Amino acid sequence: MYTFAPDEKSSPVMIYTPATLVYGEVVTKQDIRVSTWMRTEGAPEYLHLLKPQIISLISSPPKVLTYSEIYLPNAQVVGFHLTPPAHDPLDYDENEQNRIMQPINILVGTFILNGHLRISTKVDLGTSFSTARSAWMSVYDVRVSNPFLPQMGEVRVPMLVVRPGLVSFALQSA
Repeated sequence: MYTFAPDEKSSPVMIYTPATLVYGEVVTKQDIRVSTWMRTEGAPEYLHLLKPQIISLISSPPKVLTYSEIYLPNAQVVGFHLTPPAHDPLDYDENEQNRIMQPINILVGTFILNGHLRISTKVDLGTSFSTARSAWMSVYDVRVSNPFLPQMGEVRVPMLVVRPGLVSFALQSA
């Protein structure tokens, strides 16, 4: 069993990779805001997870693997969020001028993330993507589902982060 240092904590997270969904408790320093951790310089090369359950989506039916600990390469992570009901405060000022919440569907492997991107009112969505150039993007008021995992149901989270270069963005038909 892992022994925590005095300045460490664990937080329940859900992590999406191209072929898996990982549930577990990520080990971080006490002062880390887990929801935005991946966007910081302090994010590690390997995420240390306790009690992980890994659902492999490359087999039918999906396979579940369970371990006591795992070190997951950060480079494999496509999406990341706290597992509900855990949550952090949102990472923006609601009173900020010239911003809108753009409804969007994001495709992460076989997962569909139905949420909102916070973008400038002065540019269209395509321009926003091409000028952002950030490694991680926040998505808000998200409903996560997977048509190949109906038993998962719909997971609702106030915020998650994705790697924009590894996902597809879809606008809903009018």
